Amino acid sequence: MELFSDAWIIAVLQIVAIDIVLGGDNAIIIALACRNLPKHQKRAGILWGTAGAIILRVILVFFATSLMEIPGLRLIGGVLLIWIGVKLLTEADSHSLDGKIDQSSNLLTAIRTIIIADFVMSLDNALAITAAAKGDIGLVVFGLVLSVPIIIGGSALILRLMERFPLIITAGAGLLGWLGGDLIVNDKLFTNYNFAPTVADPTIAATVGAVFVIAVGEFLARRRKK
Repeated sequence: MELFSDAWIIAVLQIVAIDIVLGGDNAIIIALACRNLPKHQKRAGILWGTAGAIILRVILVFFATSLMEIPGLRLIGGVLLIWIGVKLLTEADSHSLDGKIDQSSNLLTAIRTIIIADFVMSLDNALAITAAAKGDIGLVVFGLVLSVPIIIGGSALILRLMERFPLIITAGAGLLGWLGGDLIVNDKLFTNYNFAPTVADPTIAATVGAVFVIAVGEFLARRRKK
């Protein structure tokens, strides 16, 4: 693709938009997973989580189109995102009464949670960047590099906002449920089945996923507190 041509400029603008929108999802995941870490570990969690997200994108960008066509992969990914959303919401108050951090809030656990969620969400991101770049490896690299400051900056900002507005934690978990529901209903396994229109509609499926995560997560969080 010729540099500074109309097609090249449009592709760059598309990649910037993709990084901002989809990088925001990764930032929310990282912030959610790191929110209960001690202060001296939060920065490490953000950096390692971002590194994991970028490494996964570099790997997946070469296989994104093929992977997204594998029947059952979106279904598994959607279920994983819903499970992670419920888990993060359940552990929204994982501080014990004496003010110490539970073992489930350590750095390695946070990084593991980030990597699992990033793997699922990076498929869509890699696919979107590859499609926008139209085979231009330079634009693909540009998209991957640009996503680094977006994810790091977004994670740090969201983490600070979560400390002031705990409702953001619930919204973030609901976002995971939304993404999970959308992935599940768009899986190739279901293309041969004639679902009722209301069930097959991605928006309704995503809404059901978000409501499910928030409802189950809040229920389990209350039981845990008791």
